[in-house]
Amino acid sequence: MVTGIILRQSPAGEYDRRISLLTKEKGKVAAFARGARKPGSRLAAATAPFSFGNFKLYQGRSVYTLAEADVRNYFEELRNDYMGACYGMYFAEVADFCTREGNDEREMMKLLYQSLRALSAASLPNPLVRSVFECRTMAVNGEFPGEFTRESLLEILGAEPEDSTLYALRYITSSPVEKLYTFNVADTVLFQLQAVALRYMKRFAGHSFKSLEVLQTLC
Repeated sequence: MVTGIILRQSPAGEYDRRISLLTKEKGKVAAFARGARKPGSRLAAATAPFSFGNFKLYQGRSVYTLAEADVRNYFEELRNDYMGACYGMYFAEVADFCTREGNDEREMMKLLYQSLRALSAASLPNPLVRSVFECRTMAVNGEFPGEFTRESLLEILGAEPEDSTLYALRYITSSPVEKLYTFNVADTVLFQLQAVALRYMKRFAGHSFKSLEVLQTLC
């Protein structure tokens, strides 16, 4: 039994699904959910993206098979919010890209879970949640500097950074994930956070995320 969150799913065969599951115990895991696409299957909802809970896996010769699922959070708010779901799919795609099987991915799993919760909160603008998620992802993967300085931000932004931008970046990289989404910022600070996140995401990923392309057509 593992605790995890579904990153993506795709059809396999006539009735099955192949899933990518980010877990606390095993890192990222690929598994088949047999019969998940049959009408009335008990695994149908459990294998949808964003589903978070406990999953019982059996290990075969080359792949896991999902036997049971006890979902604790389906993130229904996002499934009923097209824009929020697009952000969530982008977050899940980034997590899928950044994680590996057998690695300790607990921090990334917690970050994804808390970020999906933040997208569900009406008090937080989605662009801010995205910037925080991207910056913290870079920090988790060791792609951020140990501590931002005014000089390093000036080089990135090409303009004088706001004091609040410097404070926000230090908070994003050092605070517990559970307390990450407890602040809001002015538009000028958000603009600078977005610029920093864009710079480091391009440097780190060097990858075109399909979900981001969709998101950019909507924003």
